[in-house]
Amino acid sequence: MTTRHLRPGDLPGVLPPGGLTLVSSSPAESDLLVSEVAAAGSALGAMTFSGVFVPGLNKAVWSAGPEARVLTFFQTPELRREGARCDFRPLCYQDILRLYRRERPAAALFMCSPPDDEGHCSFGAETGFIAALWREIPVRIAHINPSMPRTPGDPGVPLSAITACYEQDQPLRTMAGGSDAVSEAIAAAIAPLIPDGATLQTGLGKIPDAVLRALSGHRNLRLHSGLIGDGALALVRSGAMAPGRSALAGVAIGSAELYAGLDHEHFQFQPVSVTHDPATLAGIERLVTINSAMEVDLYGQVHAEASSRGFLSGPGGAGDYARGARASRGGLRVIALPSAAGGASRIVPAGHGHGPVSLSRFDVDLVVTEHGVADLRELGHEARARALIAIAAPDQREALARSWRDSMNALQEN
Repeated sequence: MTTRHLRPGDLPGVLPPGGLTLVSSSPAESDLLVSEVAAAGSALGAMTFSGVFVPGLNKAVWSAGPEARVLTFFQTPELRREGARCDFRPLCYQDILRLYRRERPAAALFMCSPPDDEGHCSFGAETGFIAALWREIPVRIAHINPSMPRTPGDPGVPLSAITACYEQDQPLRTMAGGSDAVSEAIAAAIAPLIPDGATLQTGLGKIPDAVLRALSGHRNLRLHSGLIGDGALALVRSGAMAPGRSALAGVAIGSAELYAGLDHEHFQFQPVSVTHDPATLAGIERLVTINSAMEVDLYGQVHAEASSRGFLSGPGGAGDYARGARASRGGLRVIALPSAAGGASRIVPAGHGHGPVSLSRFDVDLVVTEHGVADLRELGHEARARALIAIAAPDQREALARSWRDSMNALQEN
């Protein structure tokens, strides 16, 4: 197949109207493709655009004609304002992949690197879903971006398999990192819990990055994570990693320095069918998952999707990894969060978390704040509550203990 090279305004001639279209998101959101979709407008008909849109990073709303819709699995502020044209489905990654394979996107709009000497274009920093699905999608329209780094692992897509392409340089979307005393204290509490030879999964943010930086003295570590940030680059450069391609990931989100370092000898990028595969995760020894949350209640239930302002996210891959770590020999599931934010406790009374339960009390082994570690394994209700109150903000502990007594008394009266 000969790849057609597109000019501005050519998109309606190659993108069939209607149907489901998978689009690049995360660091690979394409300004060029977004503008071409807007320019095409109603010529695209009742098309649904879908991707893994990250709050704070992806701000496009994929606005075409009046019939166009967006299917999202994370709720960004921009998409929330779109109202009825946005279909928000809070699914875990394994279920997102099942949905795409069942509903079969008719087209894909994606960003990739220029072809290498063998004619393959790398998906670079966003390998996840597109690498798993492109062979099943009949129309493939690429934004070939010289700033997209080639990442080792998945071979990408042959230029000859791309239906049509635009070529234009665009910096990748970046997300600010940083650190603070609370994150560093949480990381210092978690680091001794991780054995040499462990395989780590983390999310994004100050706490995961701080944890990975705190592990520089460990040895023979591995990463197996859907998302990585700047902390992963610090870890692979530290000498703590096992030899070879020991840092497996699907998507990288962070600084320009991170993107420039993705050719490191330890990295390998793989599709979501590998990063989140249940059998693969269960077969990893000493799989340690480290994820954040908005709140943890006194039963040990984790709330990670909403706040008093409404839905902020979806469940993402945390549940997939929690199930994998539970089946892993020597696995450990850690939830890390500050004890308070904005004067409000992040350890909350039983049943009082905002939004749905993202991880059940059976999906968590340890909860860590800057005040210590609550080991919830094999504990009864009373002991779990005491352990969680002990790591809450000191000025919140008395109120939490009172709420626990009241809730237990109410249960006994009923």
